[in-house]
Amino acid sequence: MIDLVITITTFSIMVMLFKYFDKIGVNNLIAITFNYFTAGILALSSYLSENSIIELKSNINLNLVIIALIVGGLFVLTFNLYAYSAQKIGITLSTISNKMSMIIPILIGLILFKEEITFFKILGIFLALGAIVFSSKDDKNGKKLSQINIGILFLLFIGQGLADGILNWAQRNILNSENMNLFFTLTFLSAGFAGGLYSLFKLTTSNIKMDKKSIYWGITLGVPNYLTLLYFIKSLKNELFSSYQVFPIVNIGVIVMCTILSVIIFQEKVSIFKWIGIGFGILAISLILF
Repeated sequence: MIDLVITITTFSIMVMLFKYFDKIGVNNLIAITFNYFTAGILALSSYLSENSIIELKSNINLNLVIIALIVGGLFVLTFNLYAYSAQKIGITLSTISNKMSMIIPILIGLILFKEEITFFKILGIFLALGAIVFSSKDDKNGKKLSQINIGILFLLFIGQGLADGILNWAQRNILNSENMNLFFTLTFLSAGFAGGLYSLFKLTTSNIKMDKKSIYWGITLGVPNYLTLLYFIKSLKNELFSSYQVFPIVNIGVIVMCTILSVIIFQEKVSIFKWIGIGFGILAISLILF
């Protein structure tokens, strides 16, 4: 249970940092790139504190590298899709597409791993989906979506869902206590290098500049990012919960905690829809744990 609490807390800290970035003018692209390198260095340091270079060579294999590269690439892709979608389409629909993607890893767990499910847990999952929709809804009427925007939202949904689904598969079939931090190292550093190449492209083709503030806050962001993935995988490995329970609990937990923190820290006003969503979310978690 403590793994889930830490995952929700560190993920919520990341969201709050992004809100703060917008207020102080941090360049998201630069910050995210240095965030990935920081998380990768933390993962490597943690691995080397318990293993030698010789053990590193024995623990690394082609399957581990391929999965890490795929997940790292999906991390960068989904972040950029979310950033573009939030700016051009709207935060509401972007958040729904991102959070609803939990359907994919849940289905993977049920179909591939034959996880046991009950009526109350199915009801809880549907309530969790409803909670996400209500929590992401605002009081404004949205604009009609173009086919391109629909495609972007679909790619965001698929990309995030695949990343979570692959992580769910990897923690069952590849990851163990000996190679977990090595996998995190490869994943974060591959995301960092991919983000670095894109940042270099943007630096040479636009008015974006490398600034110390974005680098500093990117390094700060890397700490909760590493902890989030570490304890998320531990939550999935915990025999107390199945994967189809972990995903909605984490998503709803983040929504609830971020709402509370936004009200306290940023004095944000919360719509009636979000309070309804939070109520659905708490009920959903109760049923999923039933």
